Amino acid sequence: MGEASWAAAGMLAAEDPENPPQLAALAALSRSLYPEYLSTLARLSGRPVPLRTKNTLQASRPGEHFDCAATATRTSITPEEAVRRIPELQSGGRSFLWLDEWSLDPRDLCAALPLAAAEAGVLLEESIAVVSVTPHTDSVTITTSAGCVSAGCFVNCCGAWAGTVPYSPALPAETAQDFPPTVLPRKGQMVTVRLDKAPRLHEVLRTPEIYLVPRGDGRVVVGATVEDMGFDRRVEPAALNRLLSQAAALWPPIASGEVVESWSGLRPGTPNGLPLIGRAGSDRSVLPNCWLATGHYRNGILLAPATAAVLCQSITGQTPAISLSNFAADRCPPSRPALPSTPKAALK
Repeated sequence: MGEASWAAAGMLAAEDPENPPQLAALAALSRSLYPEYLSTLARLSGRPVPLRTKNTLQASRPGEHFDCAATATRTSITPEEAVRRIPELQSGGRSFLWLDEWSLDPRDLCAALPLAAAEAGVLLEESIAVVSVTPHTDSVTITTSAGCVSAGCFVNCCGAWAGTVPYSPALPAETAQDFPPTVLPRKGQMVTVRLDKAPRLHEVLRTPEIYLVPRGDGRVVVGATVEDMGFDRRVEPAALNRLLSQAAALWPPIASGEVVESWSGLRPGTPNGLPLIGRAGSDRSVLPNCWLATGHYRNGILLAPATAAVLCQSITGQTPAISLSNFAADRCPPSRPALPSTPKAALK
């Protein structure tokens, strides 16, 4: 909970033109599940997770144009209309989409989720190191620094650390060649500024290079870098200054804001940017009763409800609501991340 989820911007970016097209069905399913998901969290935890914004102004790269018709959730608007909706916006030869897209504060979500899970009867063992995962024909044994746990199945949802989970060395040689799957950390640095004077930003403002996400109280989150730096979590002033400079060039009021926080997170990335969801192996005999739910890269918060739904359907022998062929584990050759950190058996 203290990694990519906590560090995220909180955009439920189902309509982001930068998303891989293979993600569309999963993203649409997750968006449809979100109202019930938030309602359930609030009921179980007693902590509502409010939506901070309900629209996004999506800009193209300078000189490029979106080629799309209006849909129920995506509408082309002129640069003049974009400036009317977000005063002081520097349109800079870009084209614009108005998206029916929500955002929330991930820290609200991270506070509510453990409480909701506990209320639902889930036993959370946090900050416990996973020593080994040993699958059997009808169960799985997880050896941790606090002892052994036997379960009907094991779901590797360890985010950027998924590739470091140590499956039992007693597995057949062909299994060792297939795992761990390729999930590598993609560092993202971010910064929050506070605007005490008008104008205020009321919608998410996003380009392929930068995004500005208002929290509704004068704070605006600006992000984010995308870096291949292993498990390095250092926050670098030069990187933050570049983000702030890009943000101010797009929306100048940012330049007058006060920097109140900066941080970094590690996104779980895969070679083609698509998550790994489903069996941990090319067939059920390789790693029986082991499953994957990781590699969600920049869309983990958006895709959480749908990932849980389709994985639950798969584990219980039902047909998933959407095809999981694009998210199969055997599409990614194995590769261990550099500078591995100890994986934690905690809710992600």
